[in-house]
Amino acid sequence: MRDALPLIGVTSDRSNEAPHHLHQVGEKYVKSIVDGVNGLPVIIPALPNEIDVEKLLDRLDGVMITGSYSMLEPHHYDGPALQPGTLIDPARDAMSMSLIKGAIARKMPVLCICRGFQELNVVYGGTLHQAVHNEAGMLDHRDDKSLTFAEQYAPTHDLELTEGGLLASFGLGQTVQVNSIHEQGIKDLGQGLLIEGRAPDGLIEAIRLDSDDQFCLALQFHPEYRVKENAFYTAIFSAFSQAVSAYQTSNK
Repeated sequence: MRDALPLIGVTSDRSNEAPHHLHQVGEKYVKSIVDGVNGLPVIIPALPNEIDVEKLLDRLDGVMITGSYSMLEPHHYDGPALQPGTLIDPARDAMSMSLIKGAIARKMPVLCICRGFQELNVVYGGTLHQAVHNEAGMLDHRDDKSLTFAEQYAPTHDLELTEGGLLASFGLGQTVQVNSIHEQGIKDLGQGLLIEGRAPDGLIEAIRLDSDDQFCLALQFHPEYRVKENAFYTAIFSAFSQAVSAYQTSNK
């Protein structure tokens, strides 16, 4: 029995900085758990062969699948080969998708962001555009490296919310503004997933699991950045927090 702060697992990336391997996650993700969920972030190393995911999930109340600079390897969705030099992280691929499957199987709340959004889609059989900006009629969704960090994460385009969806239920309007910091994106939506919002070019940028008793929300944009300064982002984390609290209570 636990009456403490909820424990939220947060995925990390594995990088090679010879002679060391590092497991790391951006501060904005762990800080959003503290600020937006009032939870205790638990950083999960990308060690899919060494960590028993089921035993780990037994100790958690929710999971955040984070963004990353690396790209999901295309063999997971039968996509074409990546361009030479593309940053990949196979350990992260395996760990994140295993966590998604395990958490959903036990109806644990899951919030997926950017790369996590793409991973959820692939788990459900969806496919990805590897370079959205090269697709006809699509916007360039990449960040501008000439801008400051704060400018890169500032809202840059509209997100048209699905009428009757979870995000629309926050009551902040049918259209909201979000940031755009990604190269890959959804091509074909996975089975069992519902569209929650689209960018002006039609690109799917928010999805959720088609389930009435499972909080599983995935977002292509980054609501974790300065979560308390944006009403839409705050509402997203509030919904996640409520689901985590309910899950924690039901598992005491």
